[in-house]
Amino acid sequence: MAAEPAHWVVHCDGSAVPNPGRMGLGALLVGPDGTPQHRISEATSFSGCNNEAELRALLRALQWLEQQVVAASTTVQVISDSSVLVEQLGAPGQRRAQAVAPIERLAPLFDEARRTLGQFAQVDLQWVPRHHNGAADALARAALGLAPKVATPSGQLVKKRKRR
Repeated sequence: MAAEPAHWVVHCDGSAVPNPGRMGLGALLVGPDGTPQHRISEATSFSGCNNEAELRALLRALQWLEQQVVAASTTVQVISDSSVLVEQLGAPGQRRAQAVAPIERLAPLFDEARRTLGQFAQVDLQWVPRHHNGAADALARAALGLAPKVATPSGQLVKKRKRR
């Protein structure tokens, strides 16, 4: 009897300030035992938009994971607050309510992400509201020297305003 594939969870987020602008990449990788195994908080040396930052954060996390595990025997759950990322990378063969228009400028990065995800035994892409992806968001913002967004009791995120 074959062993169950190892299951990893990748929380990813990206930030561009301004949008487009400097990009911060954030990811939290949770191992099969349910504990955080690796954190990514990196600023890029080039600028781009929020969608690009989100995608590059995922790619960076997957590159790290590929170096740690045997991809063919590993399942990955990707959690992102980017509906664009989740819709564009939707599972192969997955029926969508309506076709998602590709972002031409980012097509090579999406193709790279699809190839990389295809190396794993199984992939589940899950969109979550922004306030449920706080750890990855904080890592992306920290890469740019920004404080985490503050959540109100209702779960809404509030940007801090500069004092004048």
